[in-house]
Amino acid sequence: MSAPRPTLDRSPSLRDLALLVDATLTPQTEAGGSSPAVRGVTLDSRSVRPGDLYAALPGERAHGADFAAQAVASGAVAMLTDPDGAQRVDAAGSAVPVLVVDSPRAVLGAVAAEVYGTGRTPLTMVGITGTNGKTTTAYLVASALEALGHRTGLIGTVETRIGGERIKSVRTTPEAPDLHAILAVMAERDTDTCVMEVSSHALSQHRVDGVVYDLALFTNLSQDHLDFHSDMEDYFAAKADLFTPERARRALICVDDTWGRRLAEETTIDRTTLATGPGKDADWTVAVDETDPARFTLRGNDIELDLRSALPGAFNVTNTAMAAAALLLLGEDTAAVSNAILTDPHVPGRMERVPGDEDVLAVVDYAHTPDAVEAALAALRPTTTGRLVVVLGAGGDRDRGKRQGMGRAAAGIADVVVVTDDNPRTEDPAAIRAAIVEGAREVDSEAAIVEVDGRRAAIREAVRLARAGGEGSTVAVVGKGHETGQEVGGVTHPFDDRDELRAALTDTREVTS
Repeated sequence: MSAPRPTLDRSPSLRDLALLVDATLTPQTEAGGSSPAVRGVTLDSRSVRPGDLYAALPGERAHGADFAAQAVASGAVAMLTDPDGAQRVDAAGSAVPVLVVDSPRAVLGAVAAEVYGTGRTPLTMVGITGTNGKTTTAYLVASALEALGHRTGLIGTVETRIGGERIKSVRTTPEAPDLHAILAVMAERDTDTCVMEVSSHALSQHRVDGVVYDLALFTNLSQDHLDFHSDMEDYFAAKADLFTPERARRALICVDDTWGRRLAEETTIDRTTLATGPGKDADWTVAVDETDPARFTLRGNDIELDLRSALPGAFNVTNTAMAAAALLLLGEDTAAVSNAILTDPHVPGRMERVPGDEDVLAVVDYAHTPDAVEAALAALRPTTTGRLVVVLGAGGDRDRGKRQGMGRAAAGIADVVVVTDDNPRTEDPAAIRAAIVEGAREVDSEAAIVEVDGRRAAIREAVRLARAGGEGSTVAVVGKGHETGQEVGGVTHPFDDRDELRAALTDTREVTS
């Protein structure tokens, strides 16, 4: 299903768009001529609809202007491109006005906001960024707001939700034209709050330009995406860009790590800090109950809330505390927040239990960084009285530097580490597995390291090993979470860890019974 488009009651002209980006945007129209109405914006020539402005952007493999004829044939009434693209459009003989700017992606958000009228959106905007916890925190905030009677929209890694409509996400944060179209649809359908994940890629690539968040949240920062960012400083700088006056009015920053503390010091917008654990200095502090790790007290601003995390693990206590603090900063009633935060958010692929077996606890989680793997397994270790078995892989064509760290994190906690394939993409799966195995074997532990070619076979072997560990054993399949496909050799095949784990539990139970 494609992203929904709003029904517009206004049709900005190309002259409006030219004024929007000042003198750098030059409409290629005849002097005194009239401009056709622009009703939508897209950067994908395959999704052009009549009345669209087609943003012909330069890409890694091709220039969007090479598809200008296709876009016009589908109904594009204007184009936005760079000087190189303009030459290509002229060569193709496309007879529509062309807006030329040196960096079209840098103005695309503003253009889309103008076309869809979202620059003055009535929505309360909540943006969440960080390496880990974005999705869970977004679901926690959204589900609590719904419990409090709000009409809430959600945009993130798993899906986009507008009321009862759900659209599977292609990326964590949509491209700017899709984002503004979605926000316009939300406003049309009387949504009052939008909760969305904001990735570092989105910030670097201008995908959230034209949006100002009423509240921006920072969860944490650890190694990830260093195939895209040059180093951790560059990664941090991308995240920190969300916490500037151009993008957000107010911030809630978790200061449990050094990056959060640095962000709290450097941001120039109104900010509130939150910390978990004793002895930490922050506006809001979290004290965990020593007898029940799911229960905690949130203190700050002369308020003390006794809360409980509906999800397992210390990291979900932090996510829940961030969600509760966000609700309070949004002006929700203190007592109401205490009840609403207990709403089970059902976050797909995040510590998601796969039912159907009383002897073995089976869990699927999206953990795909060293810190996330460690946190997920640490959450499962205390409740595992038998053997803790983890299925672990790493994505190909991505940050290679985190693979050994993922192996070390798994071997430091699990009893058995089954190393297998994630999404190899165009890389040799064996080479990816070798890097994980290398890291796992660096740990001075008694963990067994088992390498299995093929994720389906690995999941079945992990279940068999967990059963051999006796009652109270746990099998955790990490890395892909909610994903329903596996990319191998450039081809995506249907594959869902939850379905595969469920089938393995059934098959091995029948064999052993």
